[in-house]
Amino acid sequence: MGRGRWLLAVSVLAAVLVTVATTATLLLVDPRQPKAEAIKTGALAGGAVVALYALWLNDRRRRVEEARHELESEKTADERFAKAVELLGNEADQVRVGAMHVLANLATTNQRYKQTVLDVLCAYLRRPFEHPALARKPEDPDQAYFREPAEDRPAEDREVTAEQEREMTVRRTAQRLITDLLPWGSNPDETRYQLDLSGARLVHFRLEGRRFGRLVARRAQFYGITAFRGVTLAQPALFSGGTFHGRVDFEDGRFHGGISFQDADFKRGLTLTGATAGTFLHFPELPPEGLVGSLDVREGTAFRNTPAGWPLTGDGKPAAVEDHVQQD
Repeated sequence: MGRGRWLLAVSVLAAVLVTVATTATLLLVDPRQPKAEAIKTGALAGGAVVALYALWLNDRRRRVEEARHELESEKTADERFAKAVELLGNEADQVRVGAMHVLANLATTNQRYKQTVLDVLCAYLRRPFEHPALARKPEDPDQAYFREPAEDRPAEDREVTAEQEREMTVRRTAQRLITDLLPWGSNPDETRYQLDLSGARLVHFRLEGRRFGRLVARRAQFYGITAFRGVTLAQPALFSGGTFHGRVDFEDGRFHGGISFQDADFKRGLTLTGATAGTFLHFPELPPEGLVGSLDVREGTAFRNTPAGWPLTGDGKPAAVEDHVQQD
């Protein structure tokens, strides 16, 4: 006998017992009352037991239906995710952009997808990519990518193919969606999301005010203005071997997990005003030209090398740096 049938039998038996017990009790307490009224009251008491069983059964069915609906929703979401990832390989740029927006929507409506979607978007940006506007060196590297009419472009940029233009648009969409998915401001999400952009080519990459965990951008190429103003990272930010072709802004950034600029190349200005770092630091041998501001180093920060000439403040400065500054 199944559990449901067993409970039904118990409920019916309990209802009969309650009916008999209630009726007998009423007749014993007040023998003068009509027997029909006592039986009616007993029946109501027994019916209440059956009603309780019915309520429990309906609640159980509701929970089963909700679980089935949730399972179907997850299955549908998984199918949408798989289809969107598949469409990222489509030749049409509008299809790839649409697939990215589907992924971003899944990540927004379903928390369990967010890190996976970030991984997929980062993987897309790590794909090999060439564009003449990135290879040439204009007078202002901050303007690493132009969209002027073909006749107004420099001669070396007039060979840009339509496919390269479309791919640039798709990649800029991926960058923007990564930024939009990361928590900022009053967003209560404290998840330490991870970004792996190793070897990626990024154009005007912006993460202002975002909060997340680890950023791995080893050997990444940053073109145009790169903005990390007000960013908060709980884990390391690794720019080892990366190249910043335009200006990069770390103003008011909070790098609690440490920063590695090992072998990084800053072609243009670097702003550190109000930035704070802890855990560990690894600098190039000399600071870049156009460095603005200083880095506040927290006490207990480990230095992987002895930075020479980097403007550091706070309790975490190594003695070697202080001696160097005094000698200079």
